[in-house]
Amino acid sequence: MITRTSRRALPAAVAAATAAALLAGCTSGGGGSAAPTAPATASATTATATPAPTPTPKPTGANDPALKTFYGQQLAWAACKGDSADDPALQCATLQVPLDYSAPATGTLDVAVVRFPAAKPDQRVGSLVMNPGGPGGSGVSMVKNSTKSSDGPLHDRFDLVGFDPRGVAGTSPLKCLDDQARDSWISSDQPGADHGKQLADACQAKYAKVLPFVSTRNTARDMDVLRAALGDQKLSYLGMSYGTYLGSLYAEEFPDKVGRLVLDGATDPATTLVQHNIEQQAGFERALKAFAADCVTKDACPLGKDADQAVQKLADFLDGLKDKPLKGAEGRTLTANEGWTGVLSRLYGGEKAWSGLRNALGWAMARGKGDYLLDLADSYNGRDKDGRYADSADAYTAIHCADGATDAPTGAQLQAALTDLAAKAPLVSKHDPNAALFDPDCRIWPFRSAEKPHAIKSTAAAPIVVVGTTGDPATPYAWAEKLTQELGNAVLLTREGEGHTAYGASTCIRASVDAFLVDGTVPPAGTRCQSD
Repeated sequence: MITRTSRRALPAAVAAATAAALLAGCTSGGGGSAAPTAPATASATTATATPAPTPTPKPTGANDPALKTFYGQQLAWAACKGDSADDPALQCATLQVPLDYSAPATGTLDVAVVRFPAAKPDQRVGSLVMNPGGPGGSGVSMVKNSTKSSDGPLHDRFDLVGFDPRGVAGTSPLKCLDDQARDSWISSDQPGADHGKQLADACQAKYAKVLPFVSTRNTARDMDVLRAALGDQKLSYLGMSYGTYLGSLYAEEFPDKVGRLVLDGATDPATTLVQHNIEQQAGFERALKAFAADCVTKDACPLGKDADQAVQKLADFLDGLKDKPLKGAEGRTLTANEGWTGVLSRLYGGEKAWSGLRNALGWAMARGKGDYLLDLADSYNGRDKDGRYADSADAYTAIHCADGATDAPTGAQLQAALTDLAAKAPLVSKHDPNAALFDPDCRIWPFRSAEKPHAIKSTAAAPIVVVGTTGDPATPYAWAEKLTQELGNAVLLTREGEGHTAYGASTCIRASVDAFLVDGTVPPAGTRCQSD
């Protein structure tokens, strides 16, 4: 099954690109001793505890005596290593956290952290922790890749801080399949009954002691340990897409530590994986039609001149790749899965990405060459030019499954879900309805989680700003409305337009978010902004 859309999420590769754009849109102290040794120094790979999902917790955090050592650590900031493109102002450190918060003495994880110190230290507000989405997006990469374009109010007043969540990049990364196996796994148009099991078995064989503990709940706890290590009494946070779920769980578990939280591209954590996927597929269906309607007005559109016929022509072409895949470079072929992935990935970027999509489709549909759509699919899936996949490619599935997405409808309920999917997203789901419903497929995942979908209501005194985009295909606008209502003490900020997330796409949104994060100015209820 291909991860061509995601429940709470921006896929890792797309997350990184969008995060860079986020900070590029911004117009708008160091030292410390080494972290102390925790009660036990076993690494995640040598922990001796029997893996068990962490139950939905009662908030304890810094008040738990067993966590005192973790909350008391100081980060040993030093120049970042291993990347010649790093800005010399960047500082890197390692945060030590317990593998299992219910048994913190049984082993630890090392969390990769980076900060870009405030440009105006005399006016510094504090630290702004950021998450680009995913699950699987690297907060470290988000900050590192944006240093040359982050001038503005946020960097003037905040240390910009990124960290890699559990299972991602610099924090115990998960790579269950080798690159050759992943090529086959991700491109298959006819996955067998054991397709999901292939990944689950590979992950269990390599990471059995880590997988039960990579949940977003535990990452939210890590983020509170990070807040304390940064020396901040309250958390200031900017989370995108899946990062809104991380921020929401933080607000639920640590309401007294909520400072200024912005959740952009909001998800609704109260509904099941299947229902989320149906609503998300409907969002991509709508966005695909919007692209086709725009395409037919352009001379170079390969879809003809009739909008209704154009979108059907596009879907038929992509579905037809199952029987007649196109040739690509180096002996590769463009399958239907990869064709759909390449097309849908461009819908994340809104209108600004449509011209590139038209060109890629023209190359494929008029010339019979699949190279450009393959390039788009590769970018989405985290595959580089040498055929290597990002180390955290499997974090997407592992984190979702650890978050409790293991229950699935069967029998009559499954048929009802398939009927609902076909009614709301007939074009984008026809190719593989089961994959559309179960993305990722946690039905055969080896670990069960106590986490369940639920409405998150924060008791935090500080208001939270939720940001939604009316034409967002990946996190439909209705989710932002629902999350705002569920949180309670929250205000909704709206961008009118296409594409995923808002901060990097609207000067008006940036100004409102910057004013809130820097000065605490809450946007008036009902504020609506246009795209740039």
